[in-house]
Amino acid sequence: MADVTEPPDYLARLAQFVGATPAAAIPAAVLARTRAILADSFAVYAAGMQSPELRALGERLRAAGAPGRAWVIGAGRTTNALDAAMLNGTAGAWLDFDEGNTLANGHPGVQVIPAALAVAQERRIDGREFLATVALAYEVVARIGMATTPKVIVNPHGTYGVVGAALAAARLSGVAPARLRNLASLAASACMATNRHTMRDGATVRNWYAGHSAFMGQMAVRLADAGFSGPADGVATTFGLVLGDGFAPATAVADLGERWLLTEGYLKLYPTARYAHSAIDALFDALARVPGGRLDPAAIDRIEVRAYRMAAYLSNPAPKDWFGTRFSVPFAIATLIVGERDGLAAFGDGAVADRRVMDLAARVEPVEDAGFTAAYPAAQRVALTIRMRDGTVHAGHSEITSGEPARPHDPAALERKFRDLAEPIWGAARAARLHDAIMHVDTCADMGALVDFDP
Repeated sequence: MADVTEPPDYLARLAQFVGATPAAAIPAAVLARTRAILADSFAVYAAGMQSPELRALGERLRAAGAPGRAWVIGAGRTTNALDAAMLNGTAGAWLDFDEGNTLANGHPGVQVIPAALAVAQERRIDGREFLATVALAYEVVARIGMATTPKVIVNPHGTYGVVGAALAAARLSGVAPARLRNLASLAASACMATNRHTMRDGATVRNWYAGHSAFMGQMAVRLADAGFSGPADGVATTFGLVLGDGFAPATAVADLGERWLLTEGYLKLYPTARYAHSAIDALFDALARVPGGRLDPAAIDRIEVRAYRMAAYLSNPAPKDWFGTRFSVPFAIATLIVGERDGLAAFGDGAVADRRVMDLAARVEPVEDAGFTAAYPAAQRVALTIRMRDGTVHAGHSEITSGEPARPHDPAALERKFRDLAEPIWGAARAARLHDAIMHVDTCADMGALVDFDP
């Protein structure tokens, strides 16, 4: 049950945090992490925007919608703030390569950044204020997520993020802080009834959930401006009773402004659901003990993967296409062992068509370990055992998933990811200029002119 007996001032505190915190009060380390998230996100959005579905949707919206100053990242054009934010949010989730936060039970960045960018560009907001707004709104999304006991069936996109996107759009639009509590409650009442079966079934409508956050957050501001009101506490009701099995208001505001969950998130080096990364780490731990670091896929009898619940949930051994590979631990293990592709290609349709990959994936057996589930999320434990046909056994383990604060990625690897995604779209020179501009976004006088081309 949601804890609705506590005073509702926690929601006012969250709203005021976004609406009234000056940019100068945000710690430098938080802003530095926000820049890193922005750089990673822009490249991920651009890569996702190259999909046939996003291109087709973009063309339909262009034919029917209004023009504007907001970037459709990776399309080389601009449009109105609502459509741009929705397209960028959807593209950001498309490849499952976007930033996330284990403690927040989701992906705050892709919910907040597209809405904040679109409004900032439409209203000619400077980069310092844009950066601050992203950091503050991200924090609220993360804290709502951390305070929620989510139902396992619910996909986090399109849920907590609507609140953060609304508060970000409101701050950048000059809405008075006193009006933001009602806005947050209203926005929480406009979330989607998302589900994880979209991942299991390879249904790409799941990617639109993040676009919904970016779109609906802005719509919530328009509704509030028009006089619409929210319930007494839409946040506790929606996330404690409808989409979750409990909500803890005190958790949402504990150490607010002192502890920043934004600095405790992760960036991805593989385009898969976060939980699969834990199994990937355990695989590499096993391969590190193998002479030469390689195994013959045909010589493997089976691979046992003991994991916490959400990793074990990704058990489909036969994804039907590239999208399904994002949510399959057996496929991730198999494609990396076969090892003839890397980056996006390792999780693409070519890998799905590779009989060696699919044959090996059928021999990977994820199972839940109740002890590992009990330790999650403080630990993300996976134990992997590779049993060879000759009786040899190779074992690997992961306690903390790579990319978490306690096990950060090499910055060079993240820069390589940016280049790999961005350079095929913009070329090396433009990609480098965009990356530099993002890393110095504070100096930008108008977010619509962050660089001298439409990315």
